[in-house]
Amino acid sequence: MHPADSTQPTETTSTLAKAASAALILTGLFGAAAASAGECPAGKTGVDVTKPGAMSPAGVTDNVISSIDLKGYGSAGHQLRMRRLVVQPGGIVPWHSHAERPANILVVSGSITEYRSTCAVPITHNEGEVTAESGNLAHWWKNNTNKPTVLISADVLPPMKSADGMM
Repeated sequence: MHPADSTQPTETTSTLAKAASAALILTGLFGAAAASAGECPAGKTGVDVTKPGAMSPAGVTDNVISSIDLKGYGSAGHQLRMRRLVVQPGGIVPWHSHAERPANILVVSGSITEYRSTCAVPITHNEGEVTAESGNLAHWWKNNTNKPTVLISADVLPPMKSADGMM
């Protein structure tokens, strides 16, 4: 039976309710249509126009705040997870790919600079902005400010991937 068909509360429906509540709270904080994140300027896009950057995390905490097993939704082995990352001044989210792991990132507070394989120049993401990460994209992020930056990441973790070390 599909979890949504059950009349009894389950761990999955409880988790879904928590995720829905979090979405409503975020909508209330940032408005019904959060701003789209900074984009790559015209003429600066391409394939692998920025080479791999920092390969190790520094000054960043990454905590899973919710996770849903998607096997009951036709995606056996996949996990939908929500994480809270705090990137300290000078902190780094290391180079990683989104070829197998789509994500949406909300900048809750502060700002952060992204170094993206598909853009020849850095992109700054500010408080309240959301950026989508998917497909042929690899990148790294650095907090170039003097204040911590807080991010909420919602991503789909593919089968056979460890949640550890996957920023």
